[in-house]
Amino acid sequence: MYAALKSIGSYVPSRVLSNFDLEKMVDTNNEWIVKRTGIKERRIASEDEATSDLGYKAALKAIERADIDKNEIDLIICATISPDYLAMPSTACMISAKLGLKDVMAFDISAACTGFVYLIALAKSFIESNTKKNILIIGAEKLSSITDYTDRTTCILFGDGAGAAIISATEDKNEAIVDVMASADGNYGDLLITPGCGSKNPIRKENLEQNLQYMKMKGNEVFKVAVKTLTSDVVAILEKNSLTSKDVDVFIPHQANYRIIEAVRTKLDFPVEKTALSVEKYGNTSSASIPMAMNDLYESGQIKKGDLMLLDAFGGGFTWGSALVRFAGN
Repeated sequence: MYAALKSIGSYVPSRVLSNFDLEKMVDTNNEWIVKRTGIKERRIASEDEATSDLGYKAALKAIERADIDKNEIDLIICATISPDYLAMPSTACMISAKLGLKDVMAFDISAACTGFVYLIALAKSFIESNTKKNILIIGAEKLSSITDYTDRTTCILFGDGAGAAIISATEDKNEAIVDVMASADGNYGDLLITPGCGSKNPIRKENLEQNLQYMKMKGNEVFKVAVKTLTSDVVAILEKNSLTSKDVDVFIPHQANYRIIEAVRTKLDFPVEKTALSVEKYGNTSSASIPMAMNDLYESGQIKKGDLMLLDAFGGGFTWGSALVRFAGN
């Protein structure tokens, strides 16, 4: 039994926050943001939209495109660093409730921007062990809820959105997810971190006054490690599977920063036309980044059944991972 990615779907909030809007909020300007990041705008969820609402809407699209009844889903996993609730219930549980599903295993994972790659690894394992048959995986983020809009080093980067996919069991090896490689190193944890509101720095007045509930990042250090790690990770998964960049139909890197994407693309010799690039209109949406980019390619006809996709991500933790995935949808 093999695991196959049968569908993709995404959802983005309607509100657009442009660089020109940010110019009015913090000491920055459009030219500097575009030059440093490639980002021109990002989407921001409304006050009454939670992360689970974004994930639910992406999930509906993925379920419909997979051409399965929602009651055939036997596992829901959500990757997020901006859950509905601090500890419980999980965002996956909230999405399952919105879908009207009961008695279905559901849980969250926290792997930051590598979340969707981790989800694929988990789903592949569940299916290949004959434990589950149809798994709904979701990367969903309301990063605006943990972004400090007085901190110009972070507020220019992040946006909200969600992406979802159905991973199903198949006997057709030609449809199968080829391979997933993922890892982590917690020694870099302080370079990209949300320091407050956990057990380390609990919800107390003095911690909130220091804005510890918001993301903090040491950008230059993250950039250097990201480029090196993403490049070596892709080289490793291609060599392991006796492939080259020419065998890949679509390269879908995490959409964090145009300069990182371009540095990795150039080092690995991926053509521009085969590289997903949606960061300019969505910003960094963490775990939602890769499925949102994949969905845009699918809806524009740039991904078709049988295409080999190479996913590559790096995120806080630090976490990183790559996946070789055949698109098995229609």
